[in-house]
Amino acid sequence: MAFAPMGPEASFFEVLDRHRESLLAALRRGGREPPSGGSRLASRFEDSVGLQMVSHCTTRKIKSDSPKSAQKFALILKILSMIYKLVQSNTYATKRDIYYTDSQLFGNQTVVDNIINDISCMLKVSRRSLHILSTSKGLIAGNLRYIEEDGTKVNCTCGATAVAVPSNIQGIRNLVTDAKFVLIVEKDATFQRLLDDNFCNKLSPCIMITGKGVPDLNTRLLVKKLWDTFHIPVFTLVDADPHGIEIMCIYKYGSMSMSFEAHHLTVPAIRWLGLLPSDLKRLNVPKDSLIPLTKRDQMKLDSILRRPYVTCQPFWRKEMEIMADSKMKAEIQALTFLSSDYLSRVYLPNKLKFGGWI
Repeated sequence: MAFAPMGPEASFFEVLDRHRESLLAALRRGGREPPSGGSRLASRFEDSVGLQMVSHCTTRKIKSDSPKSAQKFALILKILSMIYKLVQSNTYATKRDIYYTDSQLFGNQTVVDNIINDISCMLKVSRRSLHILSTSKGLIAGNLRYIEEDGTKVNCTCGATAVAVPSNIQGIRNLVTDAKFVLIVEKDATFQRLLDDNFCNKLSPCIMITGKGVPDLNTRLLVKKLWDTFHIPVFTLVDADPHGIEIMCIYKYGSMSMSFEAHHLTVPAIRWLGLLPSDLKRLNVPKDSLIPLTKRDQMKLDSILRRPYVTCQPFWRKEMEIMADSKMKAEIQALTFLSSDYLSRVYLPNKLKFGGWI
């Protein structure tokens, strides 16, 4: 695929192009980064995939003749019967649809979500194969065109508004882009600000995606599809806090709860573009723009530092140790003390031009 420079001068993309070549070389080697160790009870870490379920892991048994698990067993059968009808009729439903078929029986949405995850894991198939769709909350904008399953042509050309992430990622086809990179933005507010600043046109061509916080399944599937289709660099822009790092890890390495679908969801090639804890000192962000870490933040940070994939990310570890030592965190909006458009006008262009990612 040809990448004709648009917007900034061709030299701007030299570092990005070199990074893409290194990613492609890693793919040709089998997609492996330096080896790492460690495992969890029901999942293991593989650098080329992320967190994935092990073949011999601890399992839960639910018995129909046990008073303790009879209700759970009945609910599983109830949802299995609904799935059977969906497959038989070749129709689809969302998890929310299933919950509202008998909200009093299920009690709450979490019960339905957990059972569907259990069924998907037990049968070793994706939710899509069960004819269950997830409601999308993510947004996408930038240099991307595609056709949805029903034939609808979608153009995500960056403007004042973004396009909702489709609910059937497997069904989209004929994806076309000239983008040099994909930028995952943690928060909707930051995403909208970049849209308002016309970031995509100023730094064209690129694709921007937000999961509006913790990403839903479809947003993760779309990021994975973009990577598998185009193999262009994927960067994350998150707050310099443990919650932002956690969200970035979900995109890159996956989550324990969805480890059985890791091959379809994770993009280990993702890089951390910002906001880095070391950026706060480098840019002289004033202390009154920083926020002290709470006890919950510190527990989250300690948890991330103990994870197996951090052993193969020494630069990530260093950034997290800077945060732990300073006991301070910052939102991306802290950069507005420099200027209201500093993020789109200076911070991101410089990071992308000079390779300021880890």
